[in-house]
Amino acid sequence: MVSNISILGSTGSIGTQALQVCDKHNIKVSALTANTNTALLEAQVRKYKPKLAVMTDENCARKLKLLLSDTDTKVLCGMEGLCQAAATDEAEITLNALVGMVGLRPTLTAINAGKNIALANKETLVAGGELVTKAVKENNVKLLPVDSEHSAIFQCLEGCYQKKDIKKLILTASGGPFFGKTYEELINASPSDALKHPNWSMGQKITIDSATMMNKGLEIIEARWLFDVPSDMIDVVVHRESIIHSMIQYSDNSVIAQLGLPDMRIPIQYALTYPERYESPVSELDLADIAKLTFYKPDEKTFRCMAVCKDALKKGGLAPAFANGANEVANLMYRQGKIKFHDIATLVQEAVNAAPKAPAGSLQDVLDADASARELVTKLVNNE
Repeated sequence: MVSNISILGSTGSIGTQALQVCDKHNIKVSALTANTNTALLEAQVRKYKPKLAVMTDENCARKLKLLLSDTDTKVLCGMEGLCQAAATDEAEITLNALVGMVGLRPTLTAINAGKNIALANKETLVAGGELVTKAVKENNVKLLPVDSEHSAIFQCLEGCYQKKDIKKLILTASGGPFFGKTYEELINASPSDALKHPNWSMGQKITIDSATMMNKGLEIIEARWLFDVPSDMIDVVVHRESIIHSMIQYSDNSVIAQLGLPDMRIPIQYALTYPERYESPVSELDLADIAKLTFYKPDEKTFRCMAVCKDALKKGGLAPAFANGANEVANLMYRQGKIKFHDIATLVQEAVNAAPKAPAGSLQDVLDADASARELVTKLVNNE
């Protein structure tokens, strides 16, 4: 088990639950970061007494610095602050719970500083998978998944004797709030309805991604890099109860699954205690109480984002970065009421189509691709 951690995105859903795990196992915290939630970050700093606190927003950082003037915690801001927090000397592991592409540069900084990574930031591997996995190998550090689905695959692989035995990775999807709806029924689906996830409590961006099933498309790309398997070995099944978090099918057609209540503290804790297991703050799973588990094929015609992500992965190079950047802008515009539900998939597809056939050779290549995709979506929506 780690004894000291840096948490990027400590005021979000993953970050706050990670701190609960730290409380249970007396894990020290060396750095905490947030975007604009000054009040909560101040409270966290006063409780955990990290050496470093970072706010992405410069004005919020100035406010936090005044609020914490009676403490020994150093306050920084922006991307440089995030990178310092990611690579702080005391931490043995950096938990990246940031939302969006902002998580890529700090992840690479932490890896290059020799830090193990507990990764809850999908976009890091979606946009920069080749760069990140290469850096992990070169620096001989661990990349431990925190997403419930990828943690489940990771745990199932613990019993894998050799890689050739793996036939298929099966990611489970809740289906989100619109499961069973037709394309026509969702034409005017409101953001407020899309934010009503049936099983998980998550941030707004991720919850909308679940409603469009973009999150599952991103997870397919992420799984390709985490587990070094081709896209045709990654399958998705809708499992409404969110009890089976993902599965592996082996060459003899036996299937190994990881089960648990839909509580992110289990995968968070396993990333921090790996390879050991400890008592967790999560309740026991009672299968008799659950009573039944159901499974369905995903509807890729209604929820097109997953298919678009598969296209991006097959195209390769910078296409996944274009898909991710386009989705971040479209997702926000949908929440702001500027576009309709199905427009998200349409805009992401336009971005994937526009992606150049070029490798993601450097961090700057990926950042430029992200910027291009965002600009394209903005122009399309504004009819420029």
